[in-house]
Amino acid sequence: MARLLAPLRLVADLALPPRCPGCGAVTGEDHRFCAACWGSLRFLAPPWCAACHIPFAYDRGPESLCAACHGERPRHAGIRAAVAYGDVARTVALRLKYGGRTAFAETVARQMARLMPEHADLLIPVPLHRWRLWSRGFNQAALIAKALSRSTGVPNDPMLLRRVRATPFLRAMGARARARTVAGAFAIPPDARERLRGRAVVLIDDIHTSGATTDACTRILLRGGAASVVILCWARVLDPSADD
Repeated sequence: MARLLAPLRLVADLALPPRCPGCGAVTGEDHRFCAACWGSLRFLAPPWCAACHIPFAYDRGPESLCAACHGERPRHAGIRAAVAYGDVARTVALRLKYGGRTAFAETVARQMARLMPEHADLLIPVPLHRWRLWSRGFNQAALIAKALSRSTGVPNDPMLLRRVRATPFLRAMGARARARTVAGAFAIPPDARERLRGRAVVLIDDIHTSGATTDACTRILLRGGAASVVILCWARVLDPSADD
């Protein structure tokens, strides 16, 4: 059967060759970036702040904190992002979220997998409210979490955390307004608490901007019994004044 299907695969590959997720140029394999787009991505890794994982220009030591975390340590156990937010990272995220390129969830998950915490117990995607889910047709964070679960073996539970209140887009708001807007927007169903208790959670999202949404999720997860929450995303906005 494989030999019979081989000619059909060849025709399909010629008609629909793999393309760069960033610019659309033809590439050698699916989920691969062209040289120009790959070179423009800024991959994030240590050295970074021991608390929030904001990258440092040089190694300050394993327990060093950034200025913000010296003032107040975050609830979460770090924000791990595959790349810094930029033109290519934004294009990929927008094509996934609004362009219907759901295969890009696999693309970004491949880059995020290298930052999976060693002792992760459970993946939980940042949820969408049902009205937004119905209008979009999918939750991009849930697709990424599913792809990560396949590649890493860490279980994924997309139904454990719910968005119980619809919220407006946060991009035009300041930090305090964002925090007020998402307060009380998330909840854990009573029958799900036992699945959460004592687990090292990895909260999955596509873009991390101000942290208002993930902070609200983290608060609920820790109150619900999670042992820790690490945030893992595709891209992180390093300039806090930038919009999502």
